[in-house]
Amino acid sequence: MTTHLLPPRGAQRTLALAQLSNSVGDGAYYVTSALYFTHVVGLSPARIGLGLTVAWAVGSVVGVPLGRLADRRGPRGTAVLLALATAVAVASFLVVRDFVPFLAAACLYASAQSGLAAARQALLAGLVPPRERTGALAHLQSTLNAGLAVGAGLGGVALSLGTDTAYLTVFALDALSFLLCAYVLTRLPAVAPVPATGEGAKLEVLRDRPYAVVTLLNTVLLLRMPLLSLGIPLWITERTEAPEWLVSALFILNTGAVMLFQVRTARSVTGLATAARAIRGSGLLMLLTCGVFALSAGVPAWTATLVLTAGSVLLVIAEMRQSAGSWQLGFDLAPAGRIGEYQGFFGTGVTVARTLGPLLLTLLLVEWGPAGWLLLGGLILAAAYALGPVSRWAARTRPDAADEGAGSGPDGPDASGERAEQLVQ
Repeated sequence: MTTHLLPPRGAQRTLALAQLSNSVGDGAYYVTSALYFTHVVGLSPARIGLGLTVAWAVGSVVGVPLGRLADRRGPRGTAVLLALATAVAVASFLVVRDFVPFLAAACLYASAQSGLAAARQALLAGLVPPRERTGALAHLQSTLNAGLAVGAGLGGVALSLGTDTAYLTVFALDALSFLLCAYVLTRLPAVAPVPATGEGAKLEVLRDRPYAVVTLLNTVLLLRMPLLSLGIPLWITERTEAPEWLVSALFILNTGAVMLFQVRTARSVTGLATAARAIRGSGLLMLLTCGVFALSAGVPAWTATLVLTAGSVLLVIAEMRQSAGSWQLGFDLAPAGRIGEYQGFFGTGVTVARTLGPLLLTLLLVEWGPAGWLLLGGLILAAAYALGPVSRWAARTRPDAADEGAGSGPDGPDASGERAEQLVQ
């Protein structure tokens, strides 16, 4: 089990340690931030929502040029600087007491986080062979969930104390965690920057229509992200007789399952074809998941609890399959030398899903009820099946990326005997 949970020694394990170092602080931040900004900073919920929405919108735009900066200046140094910038942003939350400084700090935080994610992906691409990248990302996701769980526990202690000092301690811990992350990143080998060429001096990803459509469809699949944090809690409290403590139990179930089984799930994804199959399977599971959740309305509490638990098991399986498939597509369809730039763009899907997802889920689930669940499941299934032909289209426009995807499986290059046109079935 230890071998299964820990990534291989060397760069992958160091990357996982960097992920763990800041995810503990992030877990505490996620649990306490809303109450901190209202009780300590003194902002209204409406202003907090507005500020964070603006900040993440800025971050999603800035993430692309920051990813390109990682390609051109070197991903390790860029990642270190962005981790330090994140630490500064979190530390500034300790002293801001008005909306404008809060907005400035939030914009710095979101921009640095978006850029750091892209720089880390470029760093991973430079240190990990193509056939091992999806497995490495699975280890990082498992590590992320472990850190978030520990951090959430620390945040829970702060919530139980309910004092300004407890909240301030949590934010100080988060700032320190990013300083530690920056230090750990300096222990990695340097990755040589890719010099810009005259033809590719601009942000090429903004003109890459196939990759843009892949990113858009993946954004639809990522609507499952705010399900756990918002959609299911609202559904439980507004539409079912299930106890409210079930919200916490289902969060622990999801986090623990990803920590234990994400690496194993990702082993079956070795190229574009297997990525497309994993995503199609996840789409079918999501439709089934939504159907199961819809059945939890209008039944006794114990029945609703059992139904919601069953739906949550299906949800986490679908999540792990979708994650593994999307990681593979995002990397294999990105041209060599532009991993940071392309991953910065691909990562905007997470921001959009987290920003617009709550509005959509509130309408579908709280207002429309069971019919909304079925509509959500159908939308995700359609996007999952559309990714197959769209990825085939994208693969035809970049033969180098397609060949890499074909050769990233365990049997090496040309193991499947298929060209770019046949990679995604």
